[in-house]
Amino acid sequence: MAKQTHRDLKTLKRLINQADLVLDTIPNPHPSVASARESLNAALRLADDLAKINPAVALGAKGGNETAKRGPEYFAKIAAMRKTKGGGRPATTPSKN
Repeated sequence: MAKQTHRDLKTLKRLINQADLVLDTIPNPHPSVASARESLNAALRLADDLAKINPAVALGAKGGNETAKRGPEYFAKIAAMRKTKGGGRPATTPSKN
């Protein structure tokens, strides 16, 4: 879900609605059409539920796992760089002309 956008879900909902409207225009439908419409309605409800999920929440759940993969040594190294100001670009010496 993290890579899907809200716009993609709205497009999916519109496509499902269009298919449902097309099936609704069939006079004296076959019983399988009723089953198809039922499936489309279930898909529409599922798309609604997915659209309600905040994308930041979906990304945040993954972020903690990715951070944990780096391990404590990585963060100790970063903290040491902050304490000694060892990070960043080295200072340049002024050139003499």
